[in-house]
Amino acid sequence: MTYKHIAAAWKRPEASYVKDLMWHRAIEWRKQRTILRIEKPTRLDRARKLGYKAKQGFVVARVRVRRGGLRRRRPKGGRRPKRMGIKKFKPAKSLRLIGEERVARKFPNLEVLNSYWVWEDGRSKWFEVILVDPSHPVIKSDKDINWICEGTHRGRVFRGLTSAGKQVRGLHHKGRGAEKVRPSRTASRKRRKMQHAYA
Repeated sequence: MTYKHIAAAWKRPEASYVKDLMWHRAIEWRKQRTILRIEKPTRLDRARKLGYKAKQGFVVARVRVRRGGLRRRRPKGGRRPKRMGIKKFKPAKSLRLIGEERVARKFPNLEVLNSYWVWEDGRSKWFEVILVDPSHPVIKSDKDINWICEGTHRGRVFRGLTSAGKQVRGLHHKGRGAEKVRPSRTASRKRRKMQHAYA
């Protein structure tokens, strides 16, 4: 029942107690490091739904990612404005996936299980990333999570195998209109080239 109330409050944070609570916390978070290991999740309901357990082998880290698009330095040579190449660069990854990758590099012995949004202001976004230690005996003996101990899941965040990675690759969309996204866009493009070559 407690998780139900927490989830309802976080569904519309601007209309609940979450807004005042997080506004004060964000002041402290801005002063902290970009990647920080924390004792327990801020959104316990969301973390539990994504696989977090309060036991050994599970680690939660909070990461801050700068908001906004990509900006390039203005070239010194003369160009017309269209060819300047300064604005309107869109990153191919979401900020959540970028945050997951940064946390994975910070903790190379852990694997990223999942992540969720925590808060944002005009400059930054904060995400909390759930990590698992695949070599921990408690994780190896847990039937719910010991799949991550297999070698095929090594570096899964860098191969787009987390939820954020699959969303960026378009794999959350199934059925009609998603014929060209599986197993990947590159593989689909190569397959079409081969079909045209032998046609």
